[in-house]
Amino acid sequence: MPQLDPFVTWRWCETHRASISIADARWYWDRPGADAYRAGHIPGAVFIDLDADLTGDVGEATGRQPFPEPEQFAAAMSDSGIDGTRPVVAYDDAGGVIAARLVWMLRLLDVPAAVLSGGIGQYPGALETRVIRPEPARFTPRPWPSGALWSTTDVATRTAGTLVDARPANRFRGDEPEVDSRLGKVPEADPRRGHIPEAVNVPCRDHLEKSGMIAPREHVRQTFAAAGIQDATNVISYCGAGVTACHNLLAMEYAGLGRGALYPGSWSAWSRTLHLPTELGPADRDDPADVN
Repeated sequence: MPQLDPFVTWRWCETHRASISIADARWYWDRPGADAYRAGHIPGAVFIDLDADLTGDVGEATGRQPFPEPEQFAAAMSDSGIDGTRPVVAYDDAGGVIAARLVWMLRLLDVPAAVLSGGIGQYPGALETRVIRPEPARFTPRPWPSGALWSTTDVATRTAGTLVDARPANRFRGDEPEVDSRLGKVPEADPRRGHIPEAVNVPCRDHLEKSGMIAPREHVRQTFAAAGIQDATNVISYCGAGVTACHNLLAMEYAGLGRGALYPGSWSAWSRTLHLPTELGPADRDDPADVN
């Protein structure tokens, strides 16, 4: 199947409605995303839970939202009626920075998938409150591609590659946590503040327009170029817990820079490995808090 552009509009979805699956991937720190889904979702959308469906077994060294094993992911997709043969469009209400996790995971396995640019707010009709319970499908387990996922040891011992931190500048600097009206009250989730030494900061929300739509490709290219990135081949993306980092990876694809790799453990794993160095650093932006 041909791969989709990483971001699509609702107009595109309307044109292809009969041949795509729609996934609601909303998630919040202080309340279940499923509550928002039950309160109103795009008609026909199935709910995908970040914690239950897209996160593996959590341990002391894994970080807060590690990648699931291929069999775990396949089971979650199967239960959601996704078999890998139909394109999947995922949305949230946070500019796509949460939905990006599901989309990038599917694209890693060559399943056509995209983020709905602008999220649920782009749907022009009445929302549905009926919980969609799809017929179970058969998503065949497939191994995560070699080199796509970096461990803490890989990052700590690397001799090449550019680390890109997708968190807002205040998290990168190590400021006090704030409140994000979109994701809820952000707790002090990790034992240390700051960022991985030598990382550059490209906040994923810098790729969005005020409406939450993805910005034009040239704007996204310039955002990465300002951080010295013109090719994603040797980029390792991270964030708080390996979620919003996927938005940066999709944004690089969208901008024509190619495919980078993900450090799923991200800051939540690095900061818990106490022998590893950290940095507190200045940045010239002042963005809302986000730990994922």
